[in-house]
Amino acid sequence: MRAFVWDGRGARIVQDHPEPKSSDEMALVEVRMAGVCSTDLQILQGYMDFRGVLGHEFVGEVLEGPTEWVGHRVAGEINFACHRCALCATGQNRHCPNRTVMGIQGADGAFAQRVRVPWKNLHRIPDSVSDHEAIFIEPLAAAFEADLQSRAYLGGRTAVLGAGKLGLLCAQVLALRGDEVRVVCRHEAAMEKARAVGLDAVSVDQVGGPYSLVVEATGHPDGLAKALSIVRPGGAVVQKTTIAAQHDIDLAPLVIHEITMIGSRCGPFAPAIDALANAKVQVAPLLSSVLPLTEAGEAIAQARTPGALKIGLDPGL
Repeated sequence: MRAFVWDGRGARIVQDHPEPKSSDEMALVEVRMAGVCSTDLQILQGYMDFRGVLGHEFVGEVLEGPTEWVGHRVAGEINFACHRCALCATGQNRHCPNRTVMGIQGADGAFAQRVRVPWKNLHRIPDSVSDHEAIFIEPLAAAFEADLQSRAYLGGRTAVLGAGKLGLLCAQVLALRGDEVRVVCRHEAAMEKARAVGLDAVSVDQVGGPYSLVVEATGHPDGLAKALSIVRPGGAVVQKTTIAAQHDIDLAPLVIHEITMIGSRCGPFAPAIDALANAKVQVAPLLSSVLPLTEAGEAIAQARTPGALKIGLDPGL
């Protein structure tokens, strides 16, 4: 099987990667398209010390598994939980201490012709959602998680730091619920991308403030310090950035101004699929290009370009 594999020293296309196998718990999915995520780029810098097939944003068709799933077009949640521990018993599967994570921790990912996924993690995709849109389901779910975690600040002044894929998804979701959202951008090109999906965009110099809620999605080590500098006393910061680098930051303002810090990771797929199916958010302007899986190295290079948006990989090309 063809796959894009990271071995800790380099990433390359492998033509004879072992075929994944279905089981009682695991479905076999043929990958129709996958998306390159900023987390993939961080893994290539040493994040999570992962080895194996990269990729966790995908849409595919179930080849083997429970009869009711075979032949359906699906996306899949990336945390493979044990369903036996105390956290799983309380519905916190994403924090299962025994979990593996697709393309990130202990489980091969979707930059391949086929991938195995727990059938309990699968979600059917309606015909109204194209493959190009469906690769945004996983990051859009993460944006809805930021919404769920910050309902105490609903309808207030919100700043989103970072006009990358995740930042623009978060901004759209928070605007959808009624927040007065501003996307804070480093340069004019980023502002144009934000405005292309109907968002208010300002430069770092024009950020103003303070804000009730700040979403930090810059992908840079200095993003959290900036977030703390513009959030109001008693406000909250949602931290979305995950990077291999270490943060060096003074946390005194967190205590002095009684700021709530919210770590935010994966989220619910159902509202993300609904938002795409009913055109509540725009993702088409966030897709830069789709390349064959065989050109995954070039896709990674494009994704690393400052200001790059989503790059797709198609194993069928």
